[in-house]
Amino acid sequence: MDYDALLAHVIALLQQEKRLAYRVLKRRLQLDDDVLEDLKDDLIYAKKLAVDEEGKVLVWTGDADRPPITTAPTPQPAAPFVPQEARPPQAEAAPAASSPPDAERRQLTVMFCDLVDSTSLASQLDPEDLQEVVRAYQSTCAEVIQRFDGYIAQYLGDGLLVYFGYPQAHEDDAQRAVRTGLGMVEALGRLNARLQPEKAVRLAIRVGVHTGLVVMGEMGGGARREHLALGETPNLAARLQALAEPDSLVISGATARLVEGVYECRALGLQSLKGLATPVPVYQVVGDRGAQSRFDLASPTALTPLVGREQEVGLLLERWAQVQEGRGQEVVLSGEAGIGKSRLVQVVKAHVAGEPHTRWECRASPYHQHSALYPVIDLFERALQLQGEDSPDARLSKLEAALTAAAVRLPEVVPLLAALLSLPLPPRYPPLTLTPQRQKEKTL
Repeated sequence: MDYDALLAHVIALLQQEKRLAYRVLKRRLQLDDDVLEDLKDDLIYAKKLAVDEEGKVLVWTGDADRPPITTAPTPQPAAPFVPQEARPPQAEAAPAASSPPDAERRQLTVMFCDLVDSTSLASQLDPEDLQEVVRAYQSTCAEVIQRFDGYIAQYLGDGLLVYFGYPQAHEDDAQRAVRTGLGMVEALGRLNARLQPEKAVRLAIRVGVHTGLVVMGEMGGGARREHLALGETPNLAARLQALAEPDSLVISGATARLVEGVYECRALGLQSLKGLATPVPVYQVVGDRGAQSRFDLASPTALTPLVGREQEVGLLLERWAQVQEGRGQEVVLSGEAGIGKSRLVQVVKAHVAGEPHTRWECRASPYHQHSALYPVIDLFERALQLQGEDSPDARLSKLEAALTAAAVRLPEVVPLLAALLSLPLPPRYPPLTLTPQRQKEKTL
């Protein structure tokens, strides 16, 4: 997310939790030191919404430390000039701030996540061990939720209520919610690899997602107030969660329409849900289809003709002809969002589809802004045909086979690319002894 969205998200978190440790904030939002310092300066000094506590904790103060707004006294024309430094402090006149609305209607994607068989888990573990396990589960899920800019509205015991589209709305909130659900299931698998030998337990979750209209408002009384979504949408998301199998994600028909083509979904038919008069269509998300752009989802016949770009198309096709003659080319397309850069590339891809060529396509992702070299990592995973169900050994074997075909020295290259792809390095390869900077240079 950009800085403004990040700032709004941190303010919302701080309002909700009142105190945030800097180390936890860095971990939850994957911040580097420079960005964290910018946020501290903005919140503490510029906006005066928080104070620092011992250099470790950010504490919400709201507007408590701002001077009260009063009407400035009528100036006396005969008063002698006094230098600014010598004037006594005095509140300046300012327009009265408009209070936020009590409630607002929003389009929201709501997620319910619940731990499977938590009662049995509680009977197996000592209360302190149970607390440690639940905290690890919540922390694991929260990291994934923050990555996709979700908002944790409530921790409901061993359950989570999450909003996508509040406080910051995105054009793809439904996709973000589904990516989060799949990501939490995957992350829980990694957590289980640690918990099973330590605690002899295996965690599983059920996830339900629905998209619809809600009314957002402040609920509660006294010191306990929360911003919650009211309406049918949260209730339906909770009912869907109850339908899901362990370690699976179930979505409504409304959400399925918004992610159509991006994810592979299996229809579960019409389901009767408690509190609803008519059955609703329900789908289980099986996995990501791997679409690289919106053009991958559109039928060629559904695209309207490209008008007014004859010169640009001609230039690109001319460069392609030079490539076929053995003269390599590099073309940069630059311009404002929405003017048709991706469509120009699509025209060239369609033009060369019937000719022998190899196409490698890298795309940045708004979901991986804090993942270094993500477009290249994604390219390698697709080129090597790495599947989510592949074991680490199977993934490493695919990497070795591809590098062998490329006639490179495996002992030099495999450790670098294995680290890039987060693959464990087997003992037959020497461990990397490079400095981080040198390792980065050699990898690039």
